[in-house]
Amino acid sequence: MLRNSGILLLGSLLTASGIFAQDVLVFADGERLVGKLIRSNGKSATFKSDAVGEVTVDLSKVKELQTKEAFAVIPKGVELRRGGDISKIPEGTITVADQKITVTPKGAPPQTVAVADADRLVEKNAFEQALMHNPGFLSDWGGTVTAGASLVEATQQSRAFNVAINLVRTVPDEDWLRRRNRTIVAFSTAYGTLRQPDTPLVKTDIFHASLERDEYISPAFFAFAGAGFDHSFSQGLSLSQSYGGGIGWSAVKRPNESLDLKASVTFIQQSFTQTSADQKLAGSTFEEDYQRGLRRGIKFTEQLIVVPAWNNTNAVSAVGNTLLTMPVYKRMNFSLGAMDNYLHDPPGGFKKNSFQATMGLTYALR
Repeated sequence: MLRNSGILLLGSLLTASGIFAQDVLVFADGERLVGKLIRSNGKSATFKSDAVGEVTVDLSKVKELQTKEAFAVIPKGVELRRGGDISKIPEGTITVADQKITVTPKGAPPQTVAVADADRLVEKNAFEQALMHNPGFLSDWGGTVTAGASLVEATQQSRAFNVAINLVRTVPDEDWLRRRNRTIVAFSTAYGTLRQPDTPLVKTDIFHASLERDEYISPAFFAFAGAGFDHSFSQGLSLSQSYGGGIGWSAVKRPNESLDLKASVTFIQQSFTQTSADQKLAGSTFEEDYQRGLRRGIKFTEQLIVVPAWNNTNAVSAVGNTLLTMPVYKRMNFSLGAMDNYLHDPPGGFKKNSFQATMGLTYALR
C-alpha cells in the first residue's frame, strides 16, 4: 500500500515538474527524444531537446511524434491572410505515425492529414495571434547592426572605421501567411585616414544609403519603388542619387533560404569632384539578392546590382557584396564581408573599382 502510494506521489511530482508534460519524438530506429516540437514545414520538423539541443529531422525518418501543446496544421495549397477564415484549419494536439498526422481538437473528434499534404505545423497560440496581429510602422523591424575599427599608432597613424545598418520590416512576418509588403533600409560607411611624416593625408571615405518599399501583387511577385545615395572619395564620386521603380520576383522563399530578382527603370544623377564629369542618366537596374542559413547559426548573404544607362552606354555601374555572419553570444555575431563598387567611366586618375574587405561584430535586432 505504501509502495503504491509512493509511486503515485512520485508520478504526480514528475508530472508537476513537466517531465511527462513534454513532446516525444521516436525515430524509425527506435531512438527517442523528449522535449518540444518547435515547428514543421511538412517535410521536416524542428525539435528542441535538453539532451541534444535544437535539431531538424526529416519526417520520413520519424516513426512517431506526440505533442502536449496544440498545433495548427496548414494543408498545402491553402493561402492564409490576416483576418481570413480559418475554420478549415485543423487545430489540436498532434500525433504523427505511419506518415499520417492525427489532430485532436479539444472536445471534438480527431482529424487525419497525410504528412505529404501538410505544408506547416504552427503552435496554436502563435497561429491565432499572427492572424490577429496588425503591427504599427515602428514595430516588427528586424535586421542587423555591424561595426568594426582599426587603430595604429607608430611612425604612421592609421584610423579605420566601418558601420553597416540593414533593417527590414515584412508584413506579415510569418512565412506561412501571404506577404503584403516589405520595407528595406540600408546604410553603410567606411572611413579611414593615414598620416605619416612629410606626406599628405591619405583618406578613405565611402558611404551608401538606400530605401525600398515592396508591395506584393501575388505570393511571389511584387512592385517596388526605391531610392539610393552613394559617395566614394576613392572614385572621385561626390554624390550619386538614384530613384526608380519596377517589379520583383521572390524566386525562393523558404525559412532558411531566399532569392529575390528585381528589375526597374532608374533615373540617376552623378556629381563628381571634377564637375565636368557630372551627368544625368536614365537606365535600368537589375538586382539579385540571396540569403542562406547554414549550420550552427551561420548565415550567408550575397547581393549583385548592375545598372546600365540608356543615354550613355559607357556609364555602367555595378555593386557586389557578400557577408558571412557567425554566432558568438546570443544575438552577437562575428562577421566577414566584402564589397566591390564599379564605375565604368570615373574621372581621370581614378580607378574603376573600389574594393572593401571588412570584419566586425554584428548585432541581430531579433
